[in-house]
Parts: sequence; structure tokens; C-alpha cells
Amino acid sequence: MSKQEPETENDAAPKNRRERRAAKAASGTAPQRRSPGNTIIHGEVPSREVLLEFISDNPDRASKREIAKAFGLKGEERIKLKDALRDLEDNGLVQKSRKSLARPGALPPVTVLDITTRDKDGELIGRPTEWNEELGAAPAVLIRQSSADRKSGKTPVGGMGDRVLAKIFASKDRAGPAYHGRIIKIIDKTRLSVLGVYKERVGSEGGRILPVDRRDDEMTIDSIDLNGAKDGDLVEVETIRAARLGLKRAKVLTVVGSVASEKAISMIAIHAHGIPHVFPQAVMTEAEEAKPASMSHREDWRDVPLVTIDPADAKDHDDAVYAEPDPSPDNPGGVIVTVAIADVSYYIRPKSALDREALKRGNSVYFPDRVVPMLPERISNDLCSLREGVDRPALAVRMTFSREGRKAGHTFHRIMMKSAAKLSYQQAQAAIDGKPDDQTGPLLEPILKPLWDAYATMKRGRDRRQPLELDMPERKIVLRSDGTVDRVIVPERLDAHKLIEEMMIQANVSAAETLEKKRQPLIYRIHDTPSMSKQEALREFLGTIGMSLSRGNLRANSFNGILAQALDTQHQQMVNEMVLRSQSQAIYAQENIGHFGLNLLKYAHFTSPIRRYADLIVHRALVGSLGLGEGGITPEEEASLDDIAAEISTFERRAMAAERDTVNRLIAHHLAGRIGEEFEGRIGGVTKSGLFVSLPQFGADGFIPISTLGRDYFIYDEAHQALSGEKTGLGYQLGDSVEVRLVEALPIAGALRFEMLSEGREMPTAVRSFHKSNRRGKGKVPGTRPPRGKRR
Repeated sequence: MSKQEPETENDAAPKNRRERRAAKAASGTAPQRRSPGNTIIHGEVPSREVLLEFISDNPDRASKREIAKAFGLKGEERIKLKDALRDLEDNGLVQKSRKSLARPGALPPVTVLDITTRDKDGELIGRPTEWNEELGAAPAVLIRQSSADRKSGKTPVGGMGDRVLAKIFASKDRAGPAYHGRIIKIIDKTRLSVLGVYKERVGSEGGRILPVDRRDDEMTIDSIDLNGAKDGDLVEVETIRAARLGLKRAKVLTVVGSVASEKAISMIAIHAHGIPHVFPQAVMTEAEEAKPASMSHREDWRDVPLVTIDPADAKDHDDAVYAEPDPSPDNPGGVIVTVAIADVSYYIRPKSALDREALKRGNSVYFPDRVVPMLPERISNDLCSLREGVDRPALAVRMTFSREGRKAGHTFHRIMMKSAAKLSYQQAQAAIDGKPDDQTGPLLEPILKPLWDAYATMKRGRDRRQPLELDMPERKIVLRSDGTVDRVIVPERLDAHKLIEEMMIQANVSAAETLEKKRQPLIYRIHDTPSMSKQEALREFLGTIGMSLSRGNLRANSFNGILAQALDTQHQQMVNEMVLRSQSQAIYAQENIGHFGLNLLKYAHFTSPIRRYADLIVHRALVGSLGLGEGGITPEEEASLDDIAAEISTFERRAMAAERDTVNRLIAHHLAGRIGEEFEGRIGGVTKSGLFVSLPQFGADGFIPISTLGRDYFIYDEAHQALSGEKTGLGYQLGDSVEVRLVEALPIAGALRFEMLSEGREMPTAVRSFHKSNRRGKGKVPGTRPPRGKRR
């Protein structure tokens, strides 16, 4: 199939233009002439209804370019189409993802699915692995597998419990699932185990297994299959037999521990999100048999005093840095910055067991009590870790910057290095601040001060570039030795952190620039501009606090102006959160649209190949395109980059969700013994169902149902992010400081429920105006008014 032709679900594509046109007409994918009531005229912009139908039915052809092509639009008509699509976006009828449009809540053209059930005809039904439950139930996808596919072996054949990467198509059958799909690749075969809580059966032996993942079915278990499990234990079980009627029977494989133990909480997230956490024997064997890298195709840089600067508890070190003044008379005041990255591509070769497992994981996942690594420890913590004083292979980029912080050039090298020192962020910062220790003292003049001088130069370029400068401090849970929560802290943001961050960003930019220059396909890290609907929502919110956001072509510094206005005011945290919510999500893609947040045109992840598969792909692309020896990218990989980008983007979201769920469960477990206590909080979310309140000291969120706020009838004002009383005019708005009482904590669900103690405050004029329109019957939000006779 040519690159210009959109992929369809029919593998036997017609060969000539007439056949293709007839096939499109028969499948309904091509726009058809219609009756006068719903007219489509080729060459004219169709109606809103027709555009929405086309976008829904053709998710893989929903870019502005493809829509214009489908309806035969040129010149002036393309400009009109752009306005029509912007109008749909502004009204929330479509949303932009990369360069494509989709109906809100629609599945992307390539999606990771879990096959969970069968329909009445025995066909497999899948649901998206990751789904925002605020949008409602995850949509069903009918898996299309023809007998010809099964016999030919060209299309992977899935089964119950499999996790698959699938091409998604909008269904024409309105009575069945909203989508159908074709399997591109099976990511993970049937899960052999399920995580659940064992509950004893009162008065008899055995009991039941209550699964942690609500998609799994409850099971029954006999006493001989308990494997030492006690009532309330979190256990890993397998199905040993399924009766024709009643519950499946289970057998305990592993007792994780008491469900009341905080050490078991990260295991819940691992199983609930389907994160692979046990390396197959073939992977471990390959890792153990790996030998240290040779000097073949390598430059000897072991005399260059590169140093690693990482968190104090880091076990793997995949980046090292060094800086020096540029001696060239053509670059007065310039600096040379060297970033060396562990040469993971030397050890992880395409199609190896290590490679297949790394792609299945996509990235390492970090929990407060453990790490689920992308690569076995033999690779991540040993052969590829840039240990102090030990020879290690690396890919290095040497970058030259002018006095003004502009990058003048760069070169890539495959090297053998020897780290001069292993430092922590705090250690390096303390030395610069005048408190060196025995290790950093001798390094201060020759290594650390030149690094800080180089960062000062690079910072001039960063300040001129003006990336998005959100102030959202990250909280870290500190555990005691027994795994229980000790405290929640906000680590100090040091110049040492910013130095490493900026050097890594510039190394990533250099990788993307080099590969583009070589016309080498790669996976970019992209970040789209905020959608028009999100911009408008932010604009309306800012209006309620006397601030404004310009219209037109927004850049990152447009938002920085808003953040600067809010600095050191009561609205600072609230504005930062609303700006963050307005942003698109960064993803991986083969097609480059730039990185909005960093304000960069070309950006690819290169600096963390030990923990991110995207970086490993970029390393292979560099090795292959620059002729640096073994471990380069293969033609098969190049042909699969779109699918790989979709997979690892999904796995990244999976990791983020698992990490977030674990933190929520840990905090809920930590607070479970403090029911009835009062806390100072801040409203972090407003919905028509109630308020989300965050406790800054714990980094946790809890919910207050709208029915418990008081006897008044509360109206939800989405634009102003407020709930306000119809009679009193008093209410609550995003960012308000409130006092709450904890009334319920559910550790397994990671949920907290509060009771509001603070009285509502008088709402701003804009919210009161919204009230008046509601009294006239305008702008009411469905579902907020209680049944007659039960009004609050």
C-alpha cells in the first residue's frame, strides 16, 4: 500500500482507480451525494452534521488535509473548512489530537485493547487498556478476525485475556459496539494470574477471591488450594477450572501479604494496570550472558572527567556531563558541553528476547516502595550503568554554545568512558554553595564550576526561548523501613536539577536535528498546542479573577505572562493548575509537530535509554545513520515506528496511572486511622457531582458529594469552576482554602471522602450573573437539581 493511500480494514485493496472509488462508495467511507435536505456537493464545504459524521466514521482520515481531500476542497474552500473545523472545536464537538480531529471521548486510530469478553455470536470484544472514566464507561470494540486471517497467519489471532494493539474503525452497525478493530500485534498473551483479596467463607472451609481489577470475575477457592493464605490476604491466583454454571475455581500462586500492608499496595497497581513485572527466563538468560562492550567502533574518552549527578538513592546512572570553555577564537565566551548516555543499543538488539520484553514494558515504572524496570538489573544497574571509575560504553554528544546561549553546532560519538565521580544533586549544589565535602572539594574548580558556568550560558538561551514555566511542585512519599508512610515532602528544586535538565533537553534536540539531517525515520517527543475549546475554557476562568488570555496564535510565553501575573497572589496555585489542565498531553509520534511546552521545533528522547524504549529507538537510529557500528535500527523497525510510538505512548500513560493510583492508595491507607480528624485543604476540582479537595500536606485528594454541602440548591458553573447556592449566592470555587473533616478512607480504592466544615463564600459578580441566567431557565446543568421534595 502506498504512503498516500489511507489504510482501510480491507486487506485485498482494489487495484485501479475505478475499483477503489467503487469500493469507497460501497464501504461508506467516501462522501456521497445526498438528498437536498442533507446535501453534499463535491468541492463545497459540507454542513456541520456531515463533517461530524465523517470524523466519527473515519478516525484514521480525520486530519484537515484528509478531510479537504475527501470532499475535493481547494483554495478558498480549504480556508472555509479550517474555519468550520475551528468552530466545531470551539464548541467542544471535536477535539484535536496531534494533527487529527476526533469526537470527544473517541478512540484514536491505533489503540491498545484488553480482550475481555465475547458477544452473543462468540466474537471477541475488547476495551481500551487506559480510559478516562470521567467520560463514562469505556467503549467496546468488536475484534474482526476472518477465517482467512486465521488460516493465512498474516494477521495476529487474539484470544480472551490478550492485550493487543489494534487498528480502530467506527462501526456502521448502530445496534452493536461503537467500534470494530483489526489486531495489528499481540502485546501480551492471556494473563495467567489475577490479583485479589481472599475472604474466608463463614462456617465452612475455603472462601472467595475478590479481584482487585473490577474487570475480573469473582472466584471461589477450596481450602486445599489456599497455599497458606489467610483471611484478608492479597493473593495472586490462577483459574484451575471453570464450571459450566457458577463461579470459576481458583488456586493461590503467591501470597503477597495482608491487604492492610502498605507493601502490597504497589502490587495492586501493577496487576490492575497489567504492568509486566516478572522477566521471562529467556530474558534473564540473555542478560546474564551479556559481555562487556569492546572498543570496536569506539573513541577512547576515558580521560574526559565526565561526572554523574543523580538523586541520592539512584541505582542506575544513564547520563554523565562535562563542560569547558570553548578555546576557539571564533566563539569568544562560548562553552562546550558534553553529555554522555549509556550505550544500551549495544546490548539490546532488535528481535532479541531483551528487546521484545523492553517494548512490552515501554518504560520503567516508579513506585514509592519499588521500581518495575524496563530492563533486568544485569543491564540497567551493571553493564549500562555509568559507574564511577569503571569503563562503560556510551553515546556522547558534544555541543558548542555561544556566549548568548545559542547552540552553534554539535557532533555525536560512540565512546568508551570512565565516570570521574558519582554525585547527588544535593552534594553538587552544596559544593557550589560553598560547602564542599571530601569528594567534591577536589572537583570544584576543574569540573563543577565549569558546569555551572556553562549552565549560566545555556540559561540565556532558555530564557530567550521562553518554554512554559509552570510552578507545580512534585511531592514525594517517604516510607519507613517497614514500608509504612512516614511523611510527604516537597523536595527543594535546586540549580543542580535545572542544570542537568537543560543539558538533557539540548542533547535531545541535537539527536532530533541530526536524524532529520540524515533523513532517518525516528520517534519524536511531541506536544501539541492547547485545543481551542481548552483555551476558551481557560479564558473564561481567568475572566472571573480579572485576568485575560490573548487570542490568536498562542505560544508558551503567552501562558507565562498569565503565570507571572498570578505570582505571589492568592490565585497562584489555582492559575497554575488551570494552565496545566489546558495543555495537551505529550506523546511519541513518527510525525513531528514540535514541542509546544518546551517551545522547540525538533525534539526526541535520547537521554534515558535504560528506562524508556523511545530513547533506545533513537539510539539505534543514530548508530545506524552515522555508521557507528553494531546495534543500528533495522528496516523492519523503521516500518513499525508508528505502531511502536502508539504502544509506548499508551504504556507511558499506563505507568503514570499506576503510579498515581499507588500514591492515592498509600495516602488513603495512611489516613485510614484518622477518621473524624479535621484538615486544612484547597478545592482542586469542581464537578456537577461535588468538590475535590486536596490536602497539601499529604498530596492527596478527597471528594465531597454535592448532596452533603448544605440545604441550598447548588448550581454548577463550569466556566467559573464554581458551585454556588441558588438562594444564598454563597458557594465554593476552584482554589478556595477550606476546612474539611475526613469521614471515610478506602485504601484499596485509594479514595477519601470529606465533610465540608467551611461556610461558602460570596461568589464573584460573574458567577452571580450566571445564577440569574439559571433562574430564567438558561444554562442549567442537567443532573444538579435534586428530586422534587428533596431539594437541599
